Amino acid sequence: MNAFDAAFRAERPGEAEYGAFYGKYIRLVPPGDVVHFLDRQRETTAAFLRTVSPEEALTRHPPYTWSLHQVLGHLIDSERIFGTRALCIARGEKQALPGFDENAYVQEAAFDRRPWMSLVEEFDHLRRGHVLMFEAMDAIAWNRVGVANQLDVSVRASAFILAGHVEHHLAILHKRLGR
Repeated sequence: MNAFDAAFRAERPGEAEYGAFYGKYIRLVPPGDVVHFLDRQRETTAAFLRTVSPEEALTRHPPYTWSLHQVLGHLIDSERIFGTRALCIARGEKQALPGFDENAYVQEAAFDRRPWMSLVEEFDHLRRGHVLMFEAMDAIAWNRVGVANQLDVSVRASAFILAGHVEHHLAILHKRLGR
């Protein structure tokens, strides 16, 4: 990667590149190359999640209704969906991409029945794949805009949304676990 490559990945998406709802996630991403941040976030998130015991992972902390298993499962589902949106848009997809109901997905997935470390490893591997995907994109693909969940979204915004969405949920997990 040369300095030029990193420059276009450090530019924050403009408000026209994403729906207002996603601004809360994009604001959580620090300045700099978002792909580099996604990779660092993968490392630190996986390391943190590996400190969670299987018993803690099944705990529900009121007022939250999801166990930590379900939160991590939601992060995995969201990673897949936002990453797929980015891929489709980068490749010039003209069809509108669907939204998803995260509560229904969590309900159907039975994440609590899976071993905690299996979920941690799945997140780590999935994020590694997305980092490689984003690293391989040129500026033309990076700046493409498509429609997902009835909203315009760029590939760049999708990368920032991925990063910010994890930051949002990590803050909640740290609060829930008191660490």
